[in-house]
Amino acid sequence: MPTNELHEPPALLEARGLAFAPNDEPIFGPLDFALHAGEVVLIEGENGTGKSTLLRVLSGLLEPTSGEIRLNGEPLTLARLSPQVALLSHQTGLKLELTALENLRFAAGLGGQCAGMSPPTALAGVGLDGYADVPVRQLSAGQKKRVALARVLLAPVG
Repeated sequence: MPTNELHEPPALLEARGLAFAPNDEPIFGPLDFALHAGEVVLIEGENGTGKSTLLRVLSGLLEPTSGEIRLNGEPLTLARLSPQVALLSHQTGLKLELTALENLRFAAGLGGQCAGMSPPTALAGVGLDGYADVPVRQLSAGQKKRVALARVLLAPVG
């Protein structure tokens, strides 16, 4: 007799016993959590408490001291860093003397671009379609972040 078992999909992002303690100096952990589709998590704390370090570990830029990270149920390791993971920090990495569009074209020239995505499409996707020819130095901090986010959208997957 067939069963109609409902299998929940794995968590999009999961940490089990995750800790980071370089040179035996604990920065955070151990942490256990699971983040599923549609969920949001807030990471807050005082300066120097490990928020940015946690994000670097979760994005695969730093190896955890212990524990594991799973992305869609599969282990996320430095050797197998997923193209689904990107870290956009407070430093945008944009060239201030170039326009928003020139920055995206430069990034696409270095790393390629996602199929079906172009620099103008990426700018439009973050609400900056009218700012393509504006030098980044003239944009507000929020607009600079949007250009950096457009660069993430433009990046090839896989």
